[in-house]
Amino acid sequence: MFDTKIAIIIRDDLATWQKLNVTAFLTSGIIAQSPAIIGEAYRDAADNVYNPMSIQPIVVLTADQETLRTIHRRTLERNVTASAYIEEMFATSHDAANREVFARFTPDNAKLVGLALRSDKKIVDKICKGAKMHP
Repeated sequence: MFDTKIAIIIRDDLATWQKLNVTAFLTSGIIAQSPAIIGEAYRDAADNVYNPMSIQPIVVLTADQETLRTIHRRTLERNVTASAYIEEMFATSHDAANREVFARFTPDNAKLVGLALRSDKKIVDKICKGAKMHP
């Protein structure tokens, strides 16, 4: 049904709250990059209105640090823009601080905890090779 695929890859050694937090932040980056993936508002039988959500499924995967680094490298090699979250961002409290701490690292020394990407299905599958479905 969709030519593209959305994948979020979360580092496997995070606490549950961290996995959920990172997934939420990374998803917002995908939405910002591709606002057309947001559908219409939801309405229940009582005519209450709810926020619209993604029209496309999102796959959430898990990987160890080294696999996550490999996936990151693949996104850069293929010029696929990704959302990225690093460990040091857990200690910040707002967007400007997140961007400031993020700017201190390179792909070689960043302690990635999560990545999200949206691209052609086949490209996403190749980039995410080695990641696994969450248990």
